[in-house]
Amino acid sequence: MPRYEYRCRPCGATFELNRPMAESSAPAVCPEGHEDTVKLLSTVAVGGSAAAPAPPRGGGGGGCCGGGCCG
Repeated sequence: MPRYEYRCRPCGATFELNRPMAESSAPAVCPEGHEDTVKLLSTVAVGGSAAAPAPPRGGGGGGCCGGGCCG
């Protein structure tokens, strides 16, 4: 089950809730009982990579086999 992070506007507390994706935008009550909360954007990458993309393969890309450095 996904975990979502929320911040309480009145007290500034940040908290997490495990809930189904269908309920991700449903109202959340902070641990102190306040109802004025906002869902935060996650900084966790899902299924991604922080590495730079690999250069294109094959000719014409300016690499060793297409840039004239082999020879």
